[in-house]
Parts: sequence; structure tokens; C-alpha cells
Amino acid sequence: MNRPRIVFLDSSTVDAGDISFESLAALGELVLHPVTSPDQILQRCHGAEIVLTNKTLLKRETLAACPGLRLVAITATGTNNVDLAAARDLGIRVTNVRGYSTPSVAQHTLCLLLNLATNIHQFAHEAEAWAQSPHFTRLDHPMREVAGLTLGIVGIGGIGSCVAALGRALGMEIIGLQRPGSAPDPSVTIPRLPATEFFGRADFISLHCPLTPETEKLINAHTLQLMKPSACLINTARGPLIDEPALLEALQQGRIGGAALDVLSVEPPAPDHPLLTANLPNLIITPHTAWAATESRRRLLDGIQRNLAAFLAGEEPPDRVA
Repeated sequence: MNRPRIVFLDSSTVDAGDISFESLAALGELVLHPVTSPDQILQRCHGAEIVLTNKTLLKRETLAACPGLRLVAITATGTNNVDLAAARDLGIRVTNVRGYSTPSVAQHTLCLLLNLATNIHQFAHEAEAWAQSPHFTRLDHPMREVAGLTLGIVGIGGIGSCVAALGRALGMEIIGLQRPGSAPDPSVTIPRLPATEFFGRADFISLHCPLTPETEKLINAHTLQLMKPSACLINTARGPLIDEPALLEALQQGRIGGAALDVLSVEPPAPDHPLLTANLPNLIITPHTAWAATESRRRLLDGIQRNLAAFLAGEEPPDRVA
């Protein structure tokens, strides 16, 4: 029996030298490309029965030019890098992997929240200044306890709920943003508040909603104006949820207390991206690493293997999206 050709277009997006691909290699002839440039995509997909991609774009013209392609396995949860409508038209199945990164993203969110609250990142970068202090300590940057403060969560799904549980463990009050047009539900454990009340009440706002036409630039000049001057914003979801120029202006003018971002609207960002070059003490940026704990990436690989094994056995893949 012929072994299917399995091509991973951007394997370095999930492997930092700590991941084994043996489970995938057992399923077929596995070809790993750490990175694939746009002009290499078609040539590398040609002849493959299964293509794996994390962020490499697979457009209609590429899918149509690969008659032997039967399955595209997205090695992430988001599916916007693959033309799903084209895949359906061409009879190509598409899978993703859901839920694998929840503990990792929730942990990273909490880390960002605590850094904003305590300014640990500032003190750590100024360790040598301790020797110049006239006292046993330094009080150069504000610090506050989060117990008793209010954590507002936008998108109370799997990750949002996990972040809520962590916030409660720290003694925080938890509120959620009510979707426009929805009625309050007294049965839910987290109260959902309309936008004006939500943004005005929260001390920290953490974004965990999907990117849709309704949520794009949810954080904008208007919603930033509703926030407390001391409130902080955290985004470990999708970059385009935020109007970045509006956020930069609010930070520069001191209209909000701070922001911590793990995602930007374009990734990787340009070296001269205004948020990267702003050099603001109340702005923390990490390079889309919230999802990337070793355990998370191993769960991701397990999910990919399950999808491929089911597909090759003639069964419905657990995470089929098209």
C-alpha cells in the first residue's frame, strides 16, 4: 500500500527543537519545510496528498493546481489562511485543532496582567539601579494589588473562562461584555454588562473573542474613552481587535493606565511599527507567544495526528472545518 505524501509547509512555527514528529511520520511520507515563501508554496504542495500549514496561505489557485491534494490540516485554531470555500468546491477536506492552547494562553494572560499591576518588567530591566538606592528597596514604579479589582473579559469561551477562574483565585471581581442585541441571562455565573458600563467599570480588560466583522477594532477611540484612566488592556486574541493608532494615542496621552499585547494587526510587524518603537513604560509587547508553551505545542501535534489518522482510516476527522 502506498504511503501518502504529507508536506508540512511551516514546521518551525510549532517546533523549537522540543517536538517530535514521529507520530506523523508513522502515517506517511513526511516532508518538513521549516519555512515556505509565497513563491515556493505551489511547488511544495504539488504531489502531496496531505498538506499541513500553520500560517502559510493556501489560496484557491494553489488548491486548484494540486489535483492530488485531499486534506489540508491547519496546525492552529484559526482558519483564515486557507480558502475554505475553494476547498469545499474542490472536494478537499480541511481540519484545524481546537482547545489545545487554553492553559498556555490563560497563563500568559495572567502573566501580562500581573506585570501591568506590579511593574515587574520595569524593575527587572533596571536591576543594576538597586545598587544605587539609598534604601533596602525601590519604589520608583507604581505597584498595586489586584485583589478587589475588576477584570472585564471580552469573549467568555474556553480561554476566557479559564482566565476568569484565575482572576477569581486572585480575589478579582469578574464581568463580561454583553454582545449587542443579546439579553442579560441571570443563569450565567459571570454578569454580562453593556459596553458603556463594562468599559467604565473594569480595571483590567482582557480580549478573548474571535475576530469577526463585528469585533474588528472593538477597541477604538470611543471604547478607550470609556475606560478608567487607571485601567489596563490585555490582548492575547487577535491583533485587529484593536485600533492600534487609537491605542497608541491613548497610552501616550495617559488616558488609560497601560496595555499588554501578544498580538498585532500584522505579524511579524514592520521594524518601525509605531507600537514597537513607542518606548512606553506602560506598554508590554510579546511576540505572539501566549499559545506556545511546550505542552501546548505537544497537544497541538496530538490533535493533528488524530485528524490525519481518522482521515486516512476513512473516518470523519474530529476537527473538520470544511
